[in-house]
Amino acid sequence: MEEALSAHADLSWMLAAFAFLVLMIFGLALYYGGMLGARNVLNMLSMVMATLAITCVLYVLYGYGLVSGPSVNGWGIIGNPADYIGLSDHLADDGSGGIQVLYIAAWFIMFAAITVAIVASGAAARMKFAAWLVFVPIWLTVVYFPVAHWVFAADSDEGAGGFLLNKVGIHDFAGGTAVHMNSGVAALALAMVLGARGKRMQRPHNVPLVMLGGGILFFGWFGFNGSCAGGANFLTQYVVLNTLLAGSVGMLGFWAIERWREGHVTALGATTGMVAGLVGITPSANTMTPLGAIVVGLLAAAVVGFLMSFKSRLKVDDTLDAFMVHGIGGIVGTLCIVVFAAGSAPAGITGILFGGDADIVWRELTGIVVTCTFSFVMTWLIAKALDKTMGLRVDEETEVAGLDSTIHAESAYEIPAAGVGHSPGLTAKAPTQVPDSPATANY
Repeated sequence: MEEALSAHADLSWMLAAFAFLVLMIFGLALYYGGMLGARNVLNMLSMVMATLAITCVLYVLYGYGLVSGPSVNGWGIIGNPADYIGLSDHLADDGSGGIQVLYIAAWFIMFAAITVAIVASGAAARMKFAAWLVFVPIWLTVVYFPVAHWVFAADSDEGAGGFLLNKVGIHDFAGGTAVHMNSGVAALALAMVLGARGKRMQRPHNVPLVMLGGGILFFGWFGFNGSCAGGANFLTQYVVLNTLLAGSVGMLGFWAIERWREGHVTALGATTGMVAGLVGITPSANTMTPLGAIVVGLLAAAVVGFLMSFKSRLKVDDTLDAFMVHGIGGIVGTLCIVVFAAGSAPAGITGILFGGDADIVWRELTGIVVTCTFSFVMTWLIAKALDKTMGLRVDEETEVAGLDSTIHAESAYEIPAAGVGHSPGLTAKAPTQVPDSPATANY
């Protein structure tokens, strides 16, 4: 009886956490949309929503097997989808009353969708929507599914798992490599192939929208990290507290850099620092004491804020800073494991600062180098191939007018005169409700 109650409790928490994860997609859409100009908001929202839809289909068709299936030939490179195509062999209730394959598939779908959606940062306001719809399934299949297998698939009775987890022995609690480094580096590669936006100045058009999206992300992150504990248990409580601390303190870390660099602090900076702190604690949430989580949040946000000072020198238009926030933030969080991990934390890993074994250094560095190199090279090749075949970038006229009106025939801030929705032949015009002013011009 107690085992059955425990299984039900675990499932209840995991279902709640899943709802948190779904909401993160919408939070990311608002977060990114507010950071763009007013004429490209709906295009970004559409890119994120399309990512979720495509990921759901591919994961059920073959993605689950590629990520979680036994490694082909035991090499640890990619899973075998044979027993998981359409999840058809896993549709019966096993009678346990607990977490089963159907839930795990849905849960992994959200991790995959969030990862690809972050990559949209490198394509914002200038990529053809049709090209994005082609890019997403290719990138999922060629980049995300293999990396997720390397990091998330444990050895089991069914066969070997991914090589980074089982052979190299990296520690990544909730996706610092497969999710954050992977997406951040991919956004950088995609931005390099696409090229920078035009010379027209691009400022966030709606900071409250950015903060709302960031707040939804913060809310969802408790499900993101908390669900990786596998149920309603002490570890869930532990990582939820560490997530809260790192995200909150991340604001202070970024503000410190802003104050030192520019003489003031901003609401946009607070939101960016919060997300950077959350990214940093993602791989390390079960290796840190609460004091360690504070250090992780401060360092991740401060390093991201400091490196953003040199963003203009990179000559790469990663529009929404995915590389800095997710790529660099994920690297900092992983390196914090190497240095600050406390043996008293649930993971039982001791960092070198506290006398841990030095081999933790090469293990985590291997995870960083392999993930970042593979993601960058493969994303660059995919983007180049698509650019040569169908073209990635919209024409200059479309870019200047904004992608909302030209691609989607919609405007974020104007209701069509005929009423809510679309009338036949109606083409939405650029927003007339947002005047050109020092705060809103040149979007």
